[in-house]
Amino acid sequence: MEPVPFAKMHGLGNDFVVIDGRVRPIRVSEAAAQAIGDRHTGVGFDQLIVLEPPQSADADVFMRILNSDGSEAGACGNATRCVVSKVLGESGRERIVIETISGLLPAERAAMGEITVDMGPARLDWRDVPLAEPMDTLAVPVGLPELGDATCSSMGNPHATFFVPDLDAVDMARLGPQLEHHRLFPARANIGFAQVVAPGRIRLQVWERGAGLTLACGSGACATLVAAARRGLTGRKAEILVKHGRLVIEWREDGHVLMTGPVATSFTGTLDPALFAGTN
Repeated sequence: MEPVPFAKMHGLGNDFVVIDGRVRPIRVSEAAAQAIGDRHTGVGFDQLIVLEPPQSADADVFMRILNSDGSEAGACGNATRCVVSKVLGESGRERIVIETISGLLPAERAAMGEITVDMGPARLDWRDVPLAEPMDTLAVPVGLPELGDATCSSMGNPHATFFVPDLDAVDMARLGPQLEHHRLFPARANIGFAQVVAPGRIRLQVWERGAGLTLACGSGACATLVAAARRGLTGRKAEILVKHGRLVIEWREDGHVLMTGPVATSFTGTLDPALFAGTN
């Protein structure tokens, strides 16, 4: 087997290794994902993305998402924009549909080189998140007085968002893993820490399920805007500010959430084929 080409891409610092398995199928084991994801001995990434032929006749490409611990994720907004940018560049088209295990995501080229993705409807029922027991997802008690209640939703993956007065004062490295594995989140959860700094601007950092603290989280930004609107802290559109820029999120009246933001390619390279046992 020949070396496997990859592209290292990122959306606002949320970084990905993108492998194209549309022509030559690529199977990535949990151990291989962990090896590639090691930032000292591998390439390093927040998520590993494998492009595959679409399973739906309505999609242009299937996007498989693996976390740095090797677990599979259902959604990743920043990675979706990166894949959209790559496929649009190949095809010369302005609009495509990305398929994930959580559904179909229509996307298009926006102004100034940015990409807009329809992340689908925010799912707000406790069963959709999922939570371990019936409760109002607007205010989920986790037993941490310093944070208060979470507002929960699913954006193709589970999210719990906490609104705090000072983002810089939150010990995310301690609270993130504790909350990711909280008993109320049977599938674990992405944990968002958000600070509303103006009616249309929210600072955000996310402890991602299976990846830890990341510089940006697209689905987390979507969940945060939805949570803020539900709580009356913002309207249905706002800028979500992360360490290296901003995403514009809009929660449409039909329930769908649109995410617009930039993408970039850092470098390309090849991976040792020995990592991909069982690949054709």
